Amino acid sequence: MSSVRASAIDVLARAGIQSPEVDAELLIGHVLGVSRGQVQAKSVTDAPISEADAAAVADAIERRARREPLQHITGVAAFRSLELAVGPGVFVPRPETEFVAQLAIDTLRAIPGDAVAVDLGTGSGAIALALATEVPTASVHAVENSPRAFVWTKQNFRSVNASNARLVFADLADALPELDGTVDVVVSNPPYIPLGAIPRDPEVRLYDPEHALYGGDDGLDVVHQVSATGRRLLHTGGTLVIEHGEEQGPAIRELLTADGWRAVATHRDLLGRDRATTALR
Repeated sequence: MSSVRASAIDVLARAGIQSPEVDAELLIGHVLGVSRGQVQAKSVTDAPISEADAAAVADAIERRARREPLQHITGVAAFRSLELAVGPGVFVPRPETEFVAQLAIDTLRAIPGDAVAVDLGTGSGAIALALATEVPTASVHAVENSPRAFVWTKQNFRSVNASNARLVFADLADALPELDGTVDVVVSNPPYIPLGAIPRDPEVRLYDPEHALYGGDDGLDVVHQVSATGRRLLHTGGTLVIEHGEEQGPAIRELLTADGWRAVATHRDLLGRDRATTALR
């Protein structure tokens, strides 16, 4: 086992993977059906590994070395307390989005009694399912309009099986008219990358769906739609939470203020980057 682990780390490091040790251990664990800690323990004791398992590890490592996302190889992505199914056609949820979800969760928890939340452009369902499982008194509605992503969204809604979460296939611009003026929190991680700003990481550039990445020439096309839909859905005093790129805070504050939102504020994540803006209806 120790030589398999060492070889895997070496291959990934030479391929330019930023966390070769972590990825190697997670992929070995995926093949063997054990945790990362167990992989480390087996490596220390140099536990035996079958030829079939070693070949499967080598195949997984080679896929990762070609910069296929780790989550596509394992088929799952961790998000807060959830384990979500992901693959081609759906955006892989990122750690920074956990911070965005927390802003929405904190707002929902501060509302006395039952609350209503909407996740616009839910993708894998990460934000919506985090809200539903962590604030069980809330009713959470998730909207997605990509047929390829929706396959994964439905799978995650079935597996998490949160009775307070509802999934709708619709364009976010005209979704959920029956909820107009009744929603407490609208949250969204929209596509916000400008068309000319091609992501550096091959995992994003080659594997994440363009539908979930690019938001027009300035990256704000869908943000305009989220703002309009948020104003329609939220009651007076309701909260909007939008994820965005770390340099987009000023432009989004200007956009939301022009649309009539109040108390517009940009928030920094744990790394000190501007990653979300909130506003009141």
